[in-house]
Amino acid sequence: MSIKSLSIRIDSKMLNKLHVVADYEGRSANSQILILIRDCIEKYEKEHGEIKM
Repeated sequence: MSIKSLSIRIDSKMLNKLHVVADYEGRSANSQILILIRDCIEKYEKEHGEIKM
């Protein structure tokens, strides 16, 4: 499995809030985003079945 980069546009207020949440959880902003993505995928698959690649 290779690691890919993803660039996003985010307003500064939302980014600052993300950093607060990530710091509270003891994570980097990148790690926090990965957890949010993982949780989103798990929720989707729970409702719709496994995503086949």
